[in-house]
Amino acid sequence: MRILGIDPGYGRIGYGVIEKTGNNFKLIDFGVIETDKKADLNARLLEIFDKLNNLIKDYNPDEAAVESLFFFKNVKTAIQVGEARGVILLALQKASIPIFEYTPYQVKQAITGYGRAEKGQIQRMLKVVFNLKKTPTPDDAADALAIAFCHGNFQKYSNR
Repeated sequence: MRILGIDPGYGRIGYGVIEKTGNNFKLIDFGVIETDKKADLNARLLEIFDKLNNLIKDYNPDEAAVESLFFFKNVKTAIQVGEARGVILLALQKASIPIFEYTPYQVKQAITGYGRAEKGQIQRMLKVVFNLKKTPTPDDAADALAIAFCHGNFQKYSNR
């Protein structure tokens, strides 16, 4: 099973692609989609849609895992991330990819066994799980990789 993990945003969207065979995980790719900071939000949303469609074509995932929104102190940022998340969900739905959502707590729990783990702990565990030479960066990409791994762990319990 090929899983696409996504950490939503509008400036930087993290993605992680993994394969799960039995209980074994293999890292395929991870990185970020960056949008033009000088462009207006509508142009950035279109850029997210187009770049995510390219990722879907390149990696042909069987399922997608997306981090659910959590509390934001800045309302404007929350709305913009929500709009970007809508575009992400639309692209996945349009490609007929089953979508699963996880809270940050669930992702941290799946990676470290502790739902309040810090980013550094998560990155170090990802380094071990995927046998990487260095911890995955940037944070958005590492988060997306963690979301994909979380889904791989929970996937056997989900209803398809």
